[in-house]
Amino acid sequence: MADFLMPILGADMTEGTVVTWRKQPGERVERGEIIVEVETDKATVEVESFVAGTVEMILVDEGRKVPVGTPLAVIGVEGEQPVASRPAAAVPPPSVAFPAPAPAATKALGARLRASPAAKQLAQELGVELSTVTGTGPEGRITREDVEQATKVLTRPAEEAPDRQTRMRQAIAAAMSRSAREIPHFHLARDIDMSSATAWLAEEDERKPVAERLLYVVLLIKATALALREVPELNGRWIEGRVVENRAVNVGVAISLRGGGLVAPALLGTDRRTLDDLMRGFRDLVQRARAGSLRGLEITEPTITVTNLGEAGADSVFGLIYPPQVALVGFGRMTERAQIYNGEITPRPAITASLSADHRVVDGHRGSLFLGAIDRMLQEPNRL
Repeated sequence: MADFLMPILGADMTEGTVVTWRKQPGERVERGEIIVEVETDKATVEVESFVAGTVEMILVDEGRKVPVGTPLAVIGVEGEQPVASRPAAAVPPPSVAFPAPAPAATKALGARLRASPAAKQLAQELGVELSTVTGTGPEGRITREDVEQATKVLTRPAEEAPDRQTRMRQAIAAAMSRSAREIPHFHLARDIDMSSATAWLAEEDERKPVAERLLYVVLLIKATALALREVPELNGRWIEGRVVENRAVNVGVAISLRGGGLVAPALLGTDRRTLDDLMRGFRDLVQRARAGSLRGLEITEPTITVTNLGEAGADSVFGLIYPPQVALVGFGRMTERAQIYNGEITPRPAITASLSADHRVVDGHRGSLFLGAIDRMLQEPNRL
C-alpha cells in the first residue's frame, strides 16, 4: 500500500484544497497519471500519482483544505495486501474525513518544523496547528508573532476572508521574503548582440505557418538551458545546507496571470527539446497557467527560472531567486544600441541578460562564464 499525500507544490505552500478527484476507488492509476486536482494560493494544479496501482480509498473529500503531508488517498500497489485484508487500525474507515493530518502524519511533519518555544506554547494554547503557519524568522523559524497572525486569519469573519488574488500576493510575498532573508544574492549583467538571432529567426519564420512561428523568447530559454550544461552548479537546489545538482534541466518560465500575480512552471527537459517543440510547450504552458490547469511536476520541478520583462518595457531585470533554486536569469527588452562592428559604430539590436545567483553555490567568475555561454549560444541560433 502507498499513501498518496498532499504534495508540497512550492516552497511557500503549507496547505492545499482538494478540488476534483480524477480517480475513484477501484480504478486503476498509472505512474505519472493525473489522480487529483489541488488548489494552492497560486494555482489549481493537476497532481500525478507517484506509483502504479489501484485506488483503494479516498481519505479527503473534494472541497476540503488540509496541510501538506496529509494522506489524501490509499493506493494498492500490485503484489501487496489489499486494504480490505489489512488490520482495521492500519487504515481509517471510508467514512472518516480528514480536516487535519492523522496523528502520525502530524508528528512526522512537526518534527521538520522550526519554531521558537514561545511560538510552540502559544500554538498549543490557541489550538493552532504549526504545520499551517508560515515562519518569518531566521531560516523560516516560526515566531510567536507568526502564530498570532495565523490566529487572526483563522478567526477572520467569512466576509473578510482574502480572495484568491490576495492569497496569491501573500504567497509570493512569503516566498520572496524568505529568498531575500536566506539567500546571499549576487547579480551580474551582460549586453548581448541579437543581430544573428533576429536575422535567423526572421528567415525561419518565413518558412512556417503563422501558428507555428517562433518567438525569440524560446531562443532565450533554450540558450539558458544549454548554458547550464557548462555551469551545472546553477542547475541545483539548496537543500538542508548544501547544493544538490539536478540531472534534468527544467527551465521555469515566469508567466504573468490575467488577474495579476505570476507563476513559474517548468518546461520539462528543456535542454533536450527542439525549438519547435519548446515553442509548442511554451504556448501550452502559458495557456494552462492562465486557465489554472498546471500539472504537479511543472510546479515542483523547475531547476532555474527565466523571467523576460522585455515586453513590459524593462531594460534589465535583477530578480530574487525562488527557493530552493539557486539562480534566476532575467532578460530585458530588445533595443537598438550603438555598437562597434567591423570598425564602425552602427545600431544593432541587443538585450541585457542578468543573473541572480546564490553566493553559497557559485562565485562571480562562474556566473560570468554562464552569461558568456548564453551569449555564445545566441550568436549561433541555428545550433540551438
